[in-house]
Amino acid sequence: MSVRVKICGIRTVADARAAVAAGADYLGVNFHPPSPRSVDAARARAIAEAVAGTPVVGVFVDLPRAEVERIAAEVGLAALQFHGDEDPAYCTGWDRPTLKALRLKPGDDAAALASRYRTDYILLDSYVAGVPGGTGVRLDLESARGIPPARLFVAGGLTPETVADVVRALRPYAVDVASGVEERPGVKDHGKIDAFIRRAKAA
Repeated sequence: MSVRVKICGIRTVADARAAVAAGADYLGVNFHPPSPRSVDAARARAIAEAVAGTPVVGVFVDLPRAEVERIAAEVGLAALQFHGDEDPAYCTGWDRPTLKALRLKPGDDAAALASRYRTDYILLDSYVAGVPGGTGVRLDLESARGIPPARLFVAGGLTPETVADVVRALRPYAVDVASGVEERPGVKDHGKIDAFIRRAKAA
């Protein structure tokens, strides 16, 4: 089966529908207010309802557990992505699938870090001080070695021009993109979305 694709940082129904029409397997909605891609629960629910049948993943950064549970129920999220400094205990015991994002610094042992988390998936992203994600900085592919591909989402600076090489190199379960398919932060380029998904799935 071809790699799955998650289009993250969706802020409008139009962008959500374009991503689904292009073949996206997952959509990501961001609940981290400092991000230019952040949405509130009402907007996220409208997005989820507009693309019923496509899993919508909520992206959270160090939010209290009760708040995550409230938003997940209100929006109807299919999965939860933890993109901050959440510890292994925080990431267990949820009632829907989970992803833990690891923002890798040079020299980090990704496999060792991933083994601490009992989430369904591990998402590897590039580390940029003070920014939880969506930076457009490319991931060092060697850092992904040792993580079971069936558990792996790869992010970090992916674009329509680079995604096929990453898929061929790592054969991950999924690739995840936000800034790489945008006109500007928070505004998707539908042509780039289409090209990204086509090239990822053909690799």
